[in-house]
Amino acid sequence: MENNQPKIGVIGVGHLGQHHVKHLVEMDNLSFSGIYDKNKARSEEIASTYRVKSFYSLEKLIDKSDGLTIVTPTADHFHTALECIQKGKSVFIEKPISHSVQSADSLLSAAEENNVFIQVGHIERFNPALLAVKDCQLNPKFIEVQRLAPYTSRGTDVPVVLDLMTHDIDILLSFVDSGVKSVAATGLSIMTDSVDIAHARIRFENGTVASLTSSRIAKDKVRKIKLFQKNMYVTIDMLLNLTEVYQVVNKDSTHTELTAPLNYKGTQKEIVYKKPTVLHNDALKMELENFADSLRGNSTPAVTGISGRNVLAIAEQIHDLILEDLH
Repeated sequence: MENNQPKIGVIGVGHLGQHHVKHLVEMDNLSFSGIYDKNKARSEEIASTYRVKSFYSLEKLIDKSDGLTIVTPTADHFHTALECIQKGKSVFIEKPISHSVQSADSLLSAAEENNVFIQVGHIERFNPALLAVKDCQLNPKFIEVQRLAPYTSRGTDVPVVLDLMTHDIDILLSFVDSGVKSVAATGLSIMTDSVDIAHARIRFENGTVASLTSSRIAKDKVRKIKLFQKNMYVTIDMLLNLTEVYQVVNKDSTHTELTAPLNYKGTQKEIVYKKPTVLHNDALKMELENFADSLRGNSTPAVTGISGRNVLAIAEQIHDLILEDLH
């Protein structure tokens, strides 16, 4: 790695892969090695637009890179990532990490054997509204998540659990530091042959319960998280970039925030309303910067391969339970 500047390439330059290229070519302290896509015409188009090198051989792009971002269809994640890893290259794999837990485990083993790392592109970890609660003392006991989207033909080849709900499973696991005790799930196929709407209830070993709903046949987009814990209620709107915190505290005339009395059995407490500052940022750019910093050895992946594998394991369990229920 020359001058601690990692050489990064992009495999797959479709709708999302193009944005990988756009960000990476503008970043300092890295060298953009080039792109590869099975669709040669698309690869040449993106190469021309961003003035980067288009490789006609995946093997050659891997050889010219220290790390690669994999933005291919999920079915290609495993073989593409494995080829990179076996050549000693670290990888950033767009979510989900692979098509199955078994193949994800194989990737993790290969990464350990070749002394490289896997980062998984669960982009919502970098959502500005979510980052705004990082300083809150969170220990949620009940979590409610809604992720609804209007119907589009894009992505319908993948069940809604593996497409949309994986985002929220990842967020959930980042909030709750405990093993999963039980999972219950229901769902329906409405517009497609796949599951279009899903609901899951996850109970953790520490007693925390989470309710997740994902749908791709809603009228409007919704991405909301509600966290409930002793003396605190937090709402996070990841579309509006709005985070609000309601906290029960002892009455104190020095509070500068908006307060309301808590009229409950003569208690000397009040509710404090806080609206944490939400810093507007580009989530994809942030996670790609995290990947580059990790290649330099200055950071570690925000979403590790193991984290991505654990998300997939729960998503698979939820989807299997829905299929059992439907049949």
